[in-house]
Amino acid sequence: MSVNVNRSVSDQFYRYKMPRLIAKVEGKGNGIKTVIVNMVDVAKALNRPPTYPTKFFGCELGAQTQFDTKNDRYIVNGSHEANKLQDMLDGFIRKFVLCTECDNPETDLHVNPKKQTIGTSCKACGNRGMLDTRHKLCTFILKNPPGESGSASAKKEKEKKNRKKDKENGSGGGEAGNHGEFDAPEAVDRDDDDEDWAEETTEEAQRRRMEEISDHAKNLTLSEDLEKPLEERVNLFYNFVKFCHNNKKAQKYLMGGFECVVKLHQVQLLPRVPIILKDLYDADLLEEDVIFAWAEKVSKKYVSKELAKEIHAKAAPFVKWLKEAEEESEGSEEEEEEEDENVEVVYSSSARELKVETVKAETPEKEEDDIDIDAI
Repeated sequence: MSVNVNRSVSDQFYRYKMPRLIAKVEGKGNGIKTVIVNMVDVAKALNRPPTYPTKFFGCELGAQTQFDTKNDRYIVNGSHEANKLQDMLDGFIRKFVLCTECDNPETDLHVNPKKQTIGTSCKACGNRGMLDTRHKLCTFILKNPPGESGSASAKKEKEKKNRKKDKENGSGGGEAGNHGEFDAPEAVDRDDDDEDWAEETTEEAQRRRMEEISDHAKNLTLSEDLEKPLEERVNLFYNFVKFCHNNKKAQKYLMGGFECVVKLHQVQLLPRVPIILKDLYDADLLEEDVIFAWAEKVSKKYVSKELAKEIHAKAAPFVKWLKEAEEESEGSEEEEEEEDENVEVVYSSSARELKVETVKAETPEKEEDDIDIDAI
């Protein structure tokens, strides 16, 4: 049975009709709820998403609502009669459906989430207006505009199903389609010396990498920093490189940044390359393994190969000194181990403190010559 959308109009030939609400009470006790069976048809007649009138009932009754768009079930918690809900629906129609000028239910909602406004436009008379957003339902409408609400969850489920189908089709046809596919040929013209870096070495690529340097690194090259006191400049540099401590990967990148800085100030920094490397080593910003690995191979990843060779040549005395120092430390460790073998720990029950005594190697005494008594 159908009723007039605007029930204040008693004309039986009124062309705007909607089905009468059908409510069904389910459950018992605290789990009792009212299912609006034909909410989809009612909402279609009002040109509104079915979630709007359902949420309106919840706001007016102070009850929670549930939407199951997949099975077209719209639920209001609690036991409510159909006539009571029908009267409430009239309030929803007056506030959110009817035009304020011609009272015809031919309005569209226009939601602006940024300005938090809801506008209406009437197709019958062309009137445009704004809704009073003080009602609780307006908050729900702003979060769920007409084009997105109602079938939002259904759309998501359809998208998931379509993705699953695409994956199945892709996996099923992938094995069969592999026979007709050809792998792209590998690049033949490449520099074997820099194969491990696998990055472009053109001037444009180097310029792009320089632009990607962090703000801290850029600050190090600004002329304003040269006017700062020595302590501030040291703190600025420390904040940039402190992450290199005990991080070999970061130290590798630090070496690349060091080459870039030398390129920017080649005249001043190139002769001081070994001094700078020693300072970085003394500050525990560079480890021996990283320096040795860097010295073994000249790379053009950050600078040109010619400049990289010059930097390595300037750093050669420091690398040589570092290797010799490592060999001397290994030799001293071996001597200490030999000395430790000649140390004997003496335990005594009466002693209060532990004493360590060094045991000297016993030298065999020379046999005394036989003395001839007759010769005395």
